[in-house]
Amino acid sequence: MLKNAMSHLLAARRVRGPRPSVRAAGMVQLPVPPALSASLGCDAVGVPARYGFRLMSHLPRTGCVFADADRWWWIVPAGSDLDLDWPPQAAYAKGAFVPAVRPRLIHHPDSHTPYTPPIPLFLMVCQVTGVAPSWAPMGGERAVSAP
Repeated sequence: MLKNAMSHLLAARRVRGPRPSVRAAGMVQLPVPPALSASLGCDAVGVPARYGFRLMSHLPRTGCVFADADRWWWIVPAGSDLDLDWPPQAAYAKGAFVPAVRPRLIHHPDSHTPYTPPIPLFLMVCQVTGVAPSWAPMGGERAVSAP
């Protein structure tokens, strides 16, 4: 699993180039504050705004969180969708390109990293949405095969 995750992260790093941070076809890239180190790349996980405060209050550590009227977006390391079946109410956005209208930073982390740990976030999103956690997409291959 670690080898698979590392190859996924390295591939994402190789193909990443300069991307516009301004809207492109209704999308906007969430701007990570320049003082924070985002060396793992950035994706975002969005949930309906009604779950935002509950998630924030129950997570052990929270990175950058952006919000607009409809969704709250958590910055996670690139590839945090690997082997996780995010609930249908959650939106996973590669490269932190999100369908949002003027998202604003509502939480700046105390640490030097913009990331919210993806596993606790995944488990909390599953809990608040009433969905049982699934570690691999339905019908997809597992990262580690059984002996």
